[in-house]
Amino acid sequence: MPLIQISQTPGITDEQKAATIAAVTKAYAEATGKAASSVWVTITEVPRESWGVGGVPLA
Repeated sequence: MPLIQISQTPGITDEQKAATIAAVTKAYAEATGKAASSVWVTITEVPRESWGVGGVPLA
């Protein structure tokens, strides 16, 4: 069972999450030959104050 984990800042809609999960699942299944039904995808929303880029907090 492949598990793909996506971490991002909050702000996308439920519809965007569903579209992302579908697209990532399809791309992985096509690239690996795995059945799409075996691919798990999670989207975790991490608050901006918990992110840093280049040593600098986003918030």
